[in-house]
Amino acid sequence: MGNGSTIADFIPPAVRARLKDLRLTSRRAVGLQGIGLHHSRSRGAGLEFAQYRAYEPGDELRQVDWKLYARSDRFFVREAERESPLAVWLVVDATASMAQQDAARPGWSRLSAAKGLAACVAELALRQGDRFGLIVLRGDGVRLVAPASSVRQRDRLLLELHALDAEGAWPPSASLRPLWERIGAGDLVVLLSDLFDDGGVEVATRLAAARREVVAIQILTAEERDFPFAGGHRFRDPETGDELLGDGAAMRSDFLARFAQARAALDARLDAAGIRHATYVLDEALDLPLRRLFGARDAAEYA
Repeated sequence: MGNGSTIADFIPPAVRARLKDLRLTSRRAVGLQGIGLHHSRSRGAGLEFAQYRAYEPGDELRQVDWKLYARSDRFFVREAERESPLAVWLVVDATASMAQQDAARPGWSRLSAAKGLAACVAELALRQGDRFGLIVLRGDGVRLVAPASSVRQRDRLLLELHALDAEGAWPPSASLRPLWERIGAGDLVVLLSDLFDDGGVEVATRLAAARREVVAIQILTAEERDFPFAGGHRFRDPETGDELLGDGAAMRSDFLARFAQARAALDARLDAAGIRHATYVLDEALDLPLRRLFGARDAAEYA
């Protein structure tokens, strides 16, 4: 990902351009406050001009100030103040299982996808003028970046994500206290996780029970979806170290059936808690789960 200092390191330009069709929404924020009740001094494609910033791949051409380009021979985008009630929390699971990747796409892991999705949501929040913050969960505890809305805040989050590795098991319950204390009523929580650890599901359902708006994206590998293994394989749990030896072809039918049952049970649990959710598989377009959750168009168009 290079030095992790630019949005293009996390979001392909074509994906970033498609984000213009999406808008983050919180049913609780709308119900409690109504869109636009709270004025935000952060920047977005809003109503009242606030400042210029350098053009970045994926920005809409209509936001480019062409008169300024004629004078400076450089592209600048006009940003404006927005009104919005939302504070968006990006909750990233960085436990060891998130390091898993597919052999067909080396270097692209669950955590890589979580970073890219987090960057997409931060970009959407920035464009809307919403505040956005980051919570990282892994074995050594909780890392929190308080919500704000600015290009500087986005770049800070990108630096945090760039330095992040997946390690350890799910953090102990006592270390999760910042979640219950800092995430407020009306805030939007976007959980990015494989959701294999019951602790992740418990966090989502507990926040939802406390009347927080929770959106969950489960990140899976293509190998979990297809189980393409043939011949003898050693399967290892990255968090517990447990290993299973077996013939891939012989195990395939039973694995796919059990995996489908587990996914159905998870979907039912999230549905019962009122949590919007979507699945992202590592060989899919990065914005596909966001289109399923927040898009106005048919998400299948981008599959």
